[in-house]
Amino acid sequence: MFNNTSSGYGLTAILLHWLSVIAVFGLFGLGFWMVDLTYYSSWYQTAPHIHKSIGLLFLGVTLLRLLWKAVSTTPNALEHSSWEKQLAKWTHRALYVLLLLIMVSGILISTADGRDIWVFDWFAVPFPNAFMDDQADIAGVVHQYLAYTLIVLVVLHALGAIKHHLFDKDNTLTRMLKPARRK
Repeated sequence: MFNNTSSGYGLTAILLHWLSVIAVFGLFGLGFWMVDLTYYSSWYQTAPHIHKSIGLLFLGVTLLRLLWKAVSTTPNALEHSSWEKQLAKWTHRALYVLLLLIMVSGILISTADGRDIWVFDWFAVPFPNAFMDDQADIAGVVHQYLAYTLIVLVVLHALGAIKHHLFDKDNTLTRMLKPARRK
């Protein structure tokens, strides 16, 4: 039930997937909202602290997810056309690359002033100081546009799963909702 099988995803992969979905939309919403906060807002320092903390924890989840993907069984591909299989493969790769680039750019924003990043005041994660002029500004623009790109790709990914469920009537979506059982 926890491991993937040749017929579907296990509980571990499913939980990591949906935790990632929640993190992506939560971080995007928080980031979108917090950039317009003024210095006098009570959330001016709190919102970025929460965003950075969840972002670093999500980096850990993403790395764990990639490790899990590397060591676990890959479920058999469904009966899709070759172009759909290729599109799915490249979309997943793009999602992971975007996630990692967004996280790296976020780290570059946060450490440009030479300070460590605190995760919910539990522990500090040290990173190297700035290595280029205007690092926070440049990384901020990169972070923003990559986040917009990620959201568009995630929505298209979800629409593809819904298309498979409603129109193709296959179990592409249900495999990510219900853990596969060992036979």
